[in-house]
Amino acid sequence: MLADYRRIFSPAGSLLFCAAGFVARVPLSMISVGIVTMLSQLGSQYRLAGSVSATQALATAAIGPQVSRLVDRHGQRRVVVPAMAVSVAAICGLVLCARYAAPDWTLYIAAAVAGCMPSMGALVRSRWAEIHRASQHLLHTAYSLESLLDEVIYVVGPILAITLSTGVSAEAGPLAAAVLLAVGVMLFAGQQRTEPPVRPEPLRAQGGALRTPGLGLLALTLTSVGATYGSVEVATLAFAGAHHHKALSGLLLGAYALGSCLAGMVFGTIRPRREITWRLLISVWVMALATAPLLFVPGLAALSAMLFVAGMCLAPTLINTMELVSRLAPAALLTESITWIVSGLSVGVALGYAVAGWAADAAGASAGYWVPCSAALLAALTVCLAMPRLSRAVAR
Repeated sequence: MLADYRRIFSPAGSLLFCAAGFVARVPLSMISVGIVTMLSQLGSQYRLAGSVSATQALATAAIGPQVSRLVDRHGQRRVVVPAMAVSVAAICGLVLCARYAAPDWTLYIAAAVAGCMPSMGALVRSRWAEIHRASQHLLHTAYSLESLLDEVIYVVGPILAITLSTGVSAEAGPLAAAVLLAVGVMLFAGQQRTEPPVRPEPLRAQGGALRTPGLGLLALTLTSVGATYGSVEVATLAFAGAHHHKALSGLLLGAYALGSCLAGMVFGTIRPRREITWRLLISVWVMALATAPLLFVPGLAALSAMLFVAGMCLAPTLINTMELVSRLAPAALLTESITWIVSGLSVGVALGYAVAGWAADAAGASAGYWVPCSAALLAALTVCLAMPRLSRAVAR
């Protein structure tokens, strides 16, 4: 099983940029929860803390594709270092405003500017696409590895941020995110031999990556997938609390992440035979079917098994989507294209948090699971409706 994973690191420099990209991506999972923890530790209401965190997340989703468009035009190294510097400065400004009780509007401004954080996941995947463009199987394995690393990042990052902000000092979580971002981006930018070349592309004059046939539909699909992921977390927290075992929610969500990690690892070693569009259709429908049993969960023991199974369908869906984007997008627009997909996923996660929380408050803890089930079904229906357009785009 590990042979394919060893093969993707055969090109010189591939291990170095992958490791540097991992370090630079950890802050993405730390900053939102780090802001909430910092502000709450300093005495702010959760309403303010949550809204400031949401401002940063939405700003990242909106600004990220614009930063990636500049990357495609001018190269990774020339863009990500200045973008990182702006984001790090904004995070430090946010920490200072919080520490010295500056007016609330300063927190929102600093959080919005922190959204200049480069989409390192897109940059790493662009490098994999460049070095394995001749082998779809190795690219499939590389994207599977990145999905596995994303799962690790989103398990470890929040724990690290919360531990630092509660155990060291309130500001330690966001400051650690800023340090990791600076170190990771500088190490990544230093790996110049694996950097994709800048390619002239007429499509830039026509509106950029969003003009790529099918890309908008894939971003919409990933918004629904993100809503599934985010709402599962909130619904599980509410369900465990309703059964007087809120402390077990971390283990339950760990089962969800473990299922996704294992599935992604195995999926990366499989040589796909079906066309990529059909693989996406199958994976998203399996995800919808695997999520449905959560509506009938009888207790916490059964919930852990159900979450494990549901999580196994998440990684293949994300891997197939990223592969399809790499097929559809011109090489000169690949970084921006992937970033739009990541932004759709991030917006979906934020929506899932909000809607699942509202459902659990309004109709009880179990009602929260209607949100991921509905979101997964919406993702499957979106792919169904998009199949003709996606198939024509792949054929071209």
